[in-house]
Amino acid sequence: MTASRESSTIYDAADGSELPMLVFEPTEGTQPVAGIVMFHGGALRKGSADGLAPHCRQLASRGILAVSAGYRLIDQGATSIDDCIADARRAVEHFLGLAALRGLDSSRLASGGSSAGGHLALVAAMIAPDEPLPAPEPDVAAVVALNPVVDLLAYSPTQLQIIEQDAGIAAGRAIEYSPIEFVRPGNPPMLIQHGTHDEVASIDQARRFRDAMAQAGNDCILLEYEGAEHAFHYPGPAGHFDDVIDATAGFLLDRLATN
Repeated sequence: MTASRESSTIYDAADGSELPMLVFEPTEGTQPVAGIVMFHGGALRKGSADGLAPHCRQLASRGILAVSAGYRLIDQGATSIDDCIADARRAVEHFLGLAALRGLDSSRLASGGSSAGGHLALVAAMIAPDEPLPAPEPDVAAVVALNPVVDLLAYSPTQLQIIEQDAGIAAGRAIEYSPIEFVRPGNPPMLIQHGTHDEVASIDQARRFRDAMAQAGNDCILLEYEGAEHAFHYPGPAGHFDDVIDATAGFLLDRLATN
């Protein structure tokens, strides 16, 4: 395991404003063998790029270029989930450029995130930007999502109405943002890490998504953390941080570094 070095940069949001991007990479003279850009959680209304800095720092120590990107939050520059998704796409594009400067092409790059950020990564990788159709070719070669929402239609009508209102989704259009609806052969390999007692996105959602991916012939691993609740993967008393990092690094190195 190597040490890591840290820097920061900015990228242009879809509206032209500047957003932060924290960059973590192996020490000088050590070539990264894979890369990932990650998006923080917070229900699209709170959080910052700092939230996943501990994860990125540890991944960089494993030889992975790891970037944590901010995005406009709703009522803080964004008016709806569409703005957040647009920023995530911009962040991926900027990340591709940063990675290319470090000798990594798109076949060695992944996206991912936690909760709402994991959902953003999945949407950007699976859904075409101009209309609700499956993306023909994702910009990244893999996705790592930590406790994401993957099936918006799994919620009750009342819950779904609240989700639509909070995310700025037009009534009745949540299906257009639901990753499970866009599972098709050719989706990139995915690692989903989820707690069995997640109170925000049930483990049943994650299991159905994994099964749909498998049925479509795609590579999708679901790691279940017994008894873990939402946001189980941060450093602290939950005790799962090291296991999450080990699994993430192992997945990225296995799927991307051997290309």
